[in-house]
Amino acid sequence: MRVNRILLSSSLIVVALVLQVSVLARLHLPGAVPDLLLLVVLGLALVYGHVGGALVGFAAGLLADLAPPADHAAGRYALVLCVIGYLAGLVKPESGQVRTAAGPMLVVVAAAVGSTLLYAGVGALVGDTAARHVGLSGLLFTAALYDLLLAPFVVPGVMALARRAENDPLAETSSGTSGGISSGWLSGGTGLRIGGQRNGLRVKAARARSARAGRIKGVKRL
Repeated sequence: MRVNRILLSSSLIVVALVLQVSVLARLHLPGAVPDLLLLVVLGLALVYGHVGGALVGFAAGLLADLAPPADHAAGRYALVLCVIGYLAGLVKPESGQVRTAAGPMLVVVAAAVGSTLLYAGVGALVGDTAARHVGLSGLLFTAALYDLLLAPFVVPGVMALARRAENDPLAETSSGTSGGISSGWLSGGTGLRIGGQRNGLRVKAARARSARAGRIKGVKRL
């Protein structure tokens, strides 16, 4: 990964983990805890692709495994987020533009359910059966619900920051490739097209200049 990607990813992961541990985990909501770290990984994976998503997911999960008050085996959540980041990166639009918000929202729901199932499955392999006592169905529902409600406030911003970082000369791809990833989320369903607006403004400016030139010529003739 390039330097700008590493710096941005590290900063977002640290901020997300601190907020999740110090704020979200203390809300004591029924069922699962809103997974801010997962949403950050999804936002970066939708811009960086499957390889970058896997690397970011592994780093974020490993930091969560080592940060207190983690009470599970180190590497467990790193494996989960690595797989989720890789799969989320596979659905990165080839054109770099997200047409509507439906696609990313489905990715969020699938990631919330998949990460919960994968975390519980890995826990069962190492002898952790806490998910059975809490109720796996309740965890799946609340995890998907909380992450879906939180996603519109997190994922578009993360994608916008990642897209802006891609404009750096050190980035692997040009800014044109990832220029419209988060704009599709924010303006999905509105029918707004930035390119069309710019062309319209140019046409209006050209017409205004021609009209002004015609008036000047008319004055000179008089």
